[in-house]
Amino acid sequence: MNRNLMIGIIVVIVIAGAAWFFMRDEMMEGDDTDNAMEQTAPVASSGAQASPLGMMESTDSAMEGNVKEFKVTGSNFKFDMSEIKVKAGDTVKITFVNSGGFHDFVLDEFNVATKQANGPSEESVTFVADKAGTYEFYCSVGQHRQMGMKGNLIVE
Repeated sequence: MNRNLMIGIIVVIVIAGAAWFFMRDEMMEGDDTDNAMEQTAPVASSGAQASPLGMMESTDSAMEGNVKEFKVTGSNFKFDMSEIKVKAGDTVKITFVNSGGFHDFVLDEFNVATKQANGPSEESVTFVADKAGTYEFYCSVGQHRQMGMKGNLIVE
């Protein structure tokens, strides 16, 4: 075989191998996130049931009457809201609008997380803010949180 042809084939194989290696790591991160969320799903109390993502969803009509709703839009490395204020005991519904890029919305203390998805997309989560304090919400994709894609939920 021609020496230049052999070098060309080797270069193509190396590039394909490197692309597979990097894509495999990204796909594995998404699988780990899904598994971690399923493993940490809380046990539901009466009147509520745990969703597959570990957030509490109301099955109680009393909770549906007084829901505080917020729309949070995520774009590259930022949310359009840096602060959300509610009162302890409020049922909170957050609609996460991913305007572009690969993002999610996570609030650890209340076991709330949307799926990581490419935008444009939209997903809602509902939970009861049953403990007072300030809690950080963030995007868990890569270094997005460290780059500023975060905000605070203040429960008074």
